[in-house]
Amino acid sequence: MTTIGDLFSQHDLIDYSLNRQYAPFLGDELFPATKVNSLTVDVLNRMNRTPIIASVAAFDAEAEIGSRSASEKVIELALIKRKMQIKEQDLYALLNPRTPAEAAYLKQHVFNDFDVLNQGVLARVEKTAMEVLATGKTTLADENGKLSIPLDYGVPASHQEALSGTSLWDTDTADILGDITRWCDALDITPTRALTSRKVYRAITTNAKVLQAIFGTSTRALGQADFDAFMQLQGLPIIRTYDQKYKDGSGKSYRYFPENRIVLMNDDPLGNKVFGPTPEELAQFNGSAQVSSVGNVYDMIYTESHDPIGTWEKASAVALPAFAAADEVFQAQVLA
Repeated sequence: MTTIGDLFSQHDLIDYSLNRQYAPFLGDELFPATKVNSLTVDVLNRMNRTPIIASVAAFDAEAEIGSRSASEKVIELALIKRKMQIKEQDLYALLNPRTPAEAAYLKQHVFNDFDVLNQGVLARVEKTAMEVLATGKTTLADENGKLSIPLDYGVPASHQEALSGTSLWDTDTADILGDITRWCDALDITPTRALTSRKVYRAITTNAKVLQAIFGTSTRALGQADFDAFMQLQGLPIIRTYDQKYKDGSGKSYRYFPENRIVLMNDDPLGNKVFGPTPEELAQFNGSAQVSSVGNVYDMIYTESHDPIGTWEKASAVALPAFAAADEVFQAQVLA
């Protein structure tokens, strides 16, 4: 009798997750992904070595559900899991297809599920990376609100500022170019680029003082090419925006990068999205993860043997951003 394991061997699922390509996030450029054969990370900063390690859930916790505890020491890369059930009628259809075409269609439906699961796991890593880039901090939390572990990457206080009152960039009294120049001077490196939101970018390019500095008048519209040329001429960073969003389980949309912030940086990679071996991966390879043959997200199908019996698709990753350039960025909140 055909089983679900016959249709989707673990080898096939490993190959699928390893070879499947998804649209890259901006964070994949700023924090290139790397995989290590370890559950901890020691990040080489420009100045010193700083451990950046954390645990989102106990490694025996069930994906998405079950008990999680914040009492464990923060010594592990974050374990991220997401799963989806194969309903009984779908499982029956998979195991008893009427035609080869139906069999291929149903199998592709399962792989489509894994695409959704995999991208959900990768989106969680992107969310964490953007929080770290924008604020120097993140909070590792589960979906049930039972776990909340704050994580501080040690960005110097002298490289952070929150504007207020008449200094906010959406006010007529804001000194936007003066702020950017001052922040550039505060860094030991020369920032060549900056990341912000469309809302902040519009506030910059419609500010009367900025227009006056560029054109000698505040009545002209400022396009990206003119603004880039001006910033380069002044030795200031080129500004780009990131407004991509994700949805939570309830369908509510959230931003990866905060709408009220800007970050100044240079052209070097800021760090890495570090992936480690998952517990399932370690078990598959008898405790020795073959990091060269397994993708960053580990896919599997398993059956719950207790009542009620259920067959599940699960994607998991052990990951956390490593922020080697924590002392080479300037992070600012410029809108309320």
